[in-house]
Amino acid sequence: MLKTSLLGKDFSSGPSSLDNGSKSLSESRGRVASENIHPAEEANGLSIMQTLIHLLKCNIGTGLLGLPLAMKNAGLLVGPISLLAIGILTVHCMVILLNCAHHLSQRLQKTFVNYGEAMMYSLETCPNAWLRTHSVWGRYTVSFLLITTQLGFCSVYFMFMADNLQQMVEEAHMTSNNCQPRKILVLTPILDIRFYMLTILPFLVLLVFIQNLRMLSIFSTLANVTTLGSMALIFEYIIQEIPDPSSLPLMASWKTFLLFFGTAIFTFEGVGTVLPLKNQMKHPQQFSFVLYLGMSVVIILYICLGTLGYMKFGSNTQASITLNLPNCWLYQSVKLMYSIGIFFTYALQFQVPAEIIIPFVISQVSESWTLFIDLSVRTALVCLTCVSAILIPRLDLVISFVGSVSSSALALIIPPLLELITFYAEDMSCVTITKDIIISILGLLGCVFGTYQALYELIQPINHSITNSTGVYA
Repeated sequence: MLKTSLLGKDFSSGPSSLDNGSKSLSESRGRVASENIHPAEEANGLSIMQTLIHLLKCNIGTGLLGLPLAMKNAGLLVGPISLLAIGILTVHCMVILLNCAHHLSQRLQKTFVNYGEAMMYSLETCPNAWLRTHSVWGRYTVSFLLITTQLGFCSVYFMFMADNLQQMVEEAHMTSNNCQPRKILVLTPILDIRFYMLTILPFLVLLVFIQNLRMLSIFSTLANVTTLGSMALIFEYIIQEIPDPSSLPLMASWKTFLLFFGTAIFTFEGVGTVLPLKNQMKHPQQFSFVLYLGMSVVIILYICLGTLGYMKFGSNTQASITLNLPNCWLYQSVKLMYSIGIFFTYALQFQVPAEIIIPFVISQVSESWTLFIDLSVRTALVCLTCVSAILIPRLDLVISFVGSVSSSALALIIPPLLELITFYAEDMSCVTITKDIIISILGLLGCVFGTYQALYELIQPINHSITNSTGVYA
């Protein structure tokens, strides 16, 4: 959950603001706001420690809580190894994006180039005449993927909050001070999960009406505090009395592995944040050190939580690890704190698509209708994310679907292609060309097959599906 005002920026208006977020203000992680900014001045730039903290915030969120189920979908051995490989590839693609943006900014004598602009400018100078003519579509593509990803995050937030709210409410009469592990799975909730989504809807509509970034930064701080406290208690529980993992499969089915891929890519969503963070440092040349250090911490955290969570809960692992926690007041407070954090993060995530769509819509009406249209579009977008969650109330599968469709393109497919287009005319080595092609193909295969498997699971009856979204344990 990133504090939006910490980088001293405002969201920009117009179409360019989508590029600016580059997965900005992301899931549970908030994202970095506008990228249309000038390099940080020495006095006001971010220190190494500040940049590191922001980078960690940008990469830790709700996707993290789904990693134990992702490990279940991959296997106890294949899961951690694959997650490490995906993490290394993602960091490498971040470095590629940084190098391409730096090269293009020098070539065009610009102070800063964001993700969408980098794609557009590289296409403008590529050898293919058709691509040069349609270079602006490179920016549009990145923008569309960013909007899809951010609204996808918001839909996931709806499901996450509803899942945890349902469990807290319907177990309230059984909650005690005795924190015993859950044993029995109860599949007959009192109220449908969609009821809880509709209950949350009006509060989120009111929340997104707040456009003051200073006020939103306060909410973001609350989200950071509650998330930190929740993660500490989660780790404190899962490291205790871990059962013998010998009965857990080392390798799962290839079908469930495709779901693992989508969830893992969904979790690694900080690709677009590296450009504005580097630009705001006092000493941008030190950003590589921060990136490698920060992402090493993130990858280790991901592997530890995913592996330990799967070893702790085994075949009963749920779509979010919070749903596996004991039914006692201490761990019910964990669900409450994390849900509060996600609630406030929703507004930060929502800003990215809102700041691109709303200015365009407002430009089509007279000034007297501006406020009404602004609030109407915000309400409609929130309702859209709610309807998406209601139509597909499967937290695990939606995470995998969003990760496979949008996140894989932004994190693995586009950066290598961007490097090929940017540096092809400058005598790239065969090794680099081969490497970029392989990474893009792997990303594309993961995108296609991961999307197919997620959609296939979504259309199956819940009791025939490979994985469960939500269950209430007694």
